[in-house]
Amino acid sequence: MSAVESPGSAAVGRPGPAAVERPGPASVDRPGLEEAERVELTVDAVAPGGHCVARVGGQVVFVRHALPGERVIAEVTELHRGFARADAVEILDASPDRVTPPCPYARPGRCGGCDLQHVAPAAQLDWKLSVVREQLTRLGGLTAEQIDALGVHVEALPGGPLGWRSRVRYAVDAAGRAGLLKHRSHEVVPIERCLIAHPAIQDLPVLPPTGARWPDADAVETVASTGGDVAVVAYTDGVPTAVSGPERVRETAAGRSFTLPASGFWQVHPAAADALTGAVLDLLDPQPGETAWDLYGGAGLFAAALAERLDGARVTLVESAPDGVAAARQNLADLRAVEVVAARVEAALSRRRITGPVDLVVLDPPRSGAGAPVVRAVVAAGPRAVAYVACDPAAFARDVRTFTEAGWRLAALRGFDLFPMTQHVELVGLFLPPQG
Repeated sequence: MSAVESPGSAAVGRPGPAAVERPGPASVDRPGLEEAERVELTVDAVAPGGHCVARVGGQVVFVRHALPGERVIAEVTELHRGFARADAVEILDASPDRVTPPCPYARPGRCGGCDLQHVAPAAQLDWKLSVVREQLTRLGGLTAEQIDALGVHVEALPGGPLGWRSRVRYAVDAAGRAGLLKHRSHEVVPIERCLIAHPAIQDLPVLPPTGARWPDADAVETVASTGGDVAVVAYTDGVPTAVSGPERVRETAAGRSFTLPASGFWQVHPAAADALTGAVLDLLDPQPGETAWDLYGGAGLFAAALAERLDGARVTLVESAPDGVAAARQNLADLRAVEVVAARVEAALSRRRITGPVDLVVLDPPRSGAGAPVVRAVVAAGPRAVAYVACDPAAFARDVRTFTEAGWRLAALRGFDLFPMTQHVELVGLFLPPQG
C-alpha cells in the first residue's frame, strides 16, 4: 500500500502539499495526529469514498466536506496505520465550486448519506469523472491516452440533484425513531426530512416529526415506484416483517411494466433504468437472430430489452436472489425465448448451467464486481461484445484489467450520475474481443 492509499480507497492525482502552519491548530511538525484534534491543512485531489487527500507532516489525511485547493481546519475522526480520516469543520479559503449544502444534516458529525452536498452540481460530475479516471489507471492498467480516447464523461439524469431517490432505507434507534446513519458509524441521526428522497417518500409519516415510532423494527424502507405505488417495509433482524401499501410494486422502463416485491431490488433513480437500458442497447447494437446472456439479471430489465431486439432468438437470464428469480419469471412470461436460470453466475458458468456460443453478454454485477473467474468464463464463451454495467469504479477497473489480460479491450465507456449529492457513479462499458 502506498502512502496515499487507504484500504479500499486511493487518492486521485498527485500527492497533496504539506499543511500550512498557523497558530492555534495543531502543529504539523509533530510525529503524529490524535483523534479529535484540529489541524490546518491544504486539500489536494479527490479520492474515492467522497474524500479529498491532504498531508500533515507527511501523514496522509482523507478529508470529507472539503474540495481540492481549499485551506481548511479539519477535525481528526479516525486514526489508522499510515493514514487518518478527518472532517473539514472550518473553511479558510473556499473553492469556487463550494456551495452551501441544502440539507442541514449534510454536515460533519451528522448524516453520512450525502457526500457531496457542498459541491456545485456540475463540479460533482467532474469529481466523479476524476475518480473513474484514477481507478482505470491505477487498478485497470489503462494509460491516460487510452482513457482520453474513450471520451468518457459523467452524464446528469433528468430531475435535478434533489427529490430523486425512490427507495430510502432508514435505520431505527433505541427509542424507535427512524433516521439515517452517521458516516462510518452505526449511530442513528433522527431527521425531519431527507431532501434527496422522492417527494412521495418525504410525505410519508415515517420520521420523528410525525410522531412515528418503530419499536419492533431495526430498519424501515420506503418506496415510491415509477408505476405510482408507495410502500413502507419494516425490517426486524434484516427480515421484512410488515408492509404498508402494496406488497408488490410496479416499475416502468424500456417500454414495459415490471412488478417486484416492495423490498426487491430496482434502480433508485426514476430515470436510471431507461438510461442504462438505452446505453446497453446503443453499445451492443443487438441484431435479429443473435443470442444473449443477461448475467445478474434481477427482475429482467435488460433481458426484456434484448429479447425485443433479437426477434425471438434465445436470451438466458441468470439470477441468484429468489425474489429476483420469481420477478423475472413473472415479468418475462410473455417472452418465450427468454430462459431464467436460478443460480449464482459463477456457478452457472463453471458448472455449465449455461453454455456458449453466445453473441452478446450483459454483466450487471453487485458492487464487488464480476470478478476474474466470471470474466474469464465470459471471454471463453466467445461473444462478439460484452456490455458491463458497474456501480463501483474500483471493481469495474479490476475487471477491465482481467479483460485486457485476455486480449479484450474497453472500446467505449459512459458514466451516469444516478446518485446526485453522493460519491457514487454508474458506468456502462463496452468490451470487444481481439480483432481477427
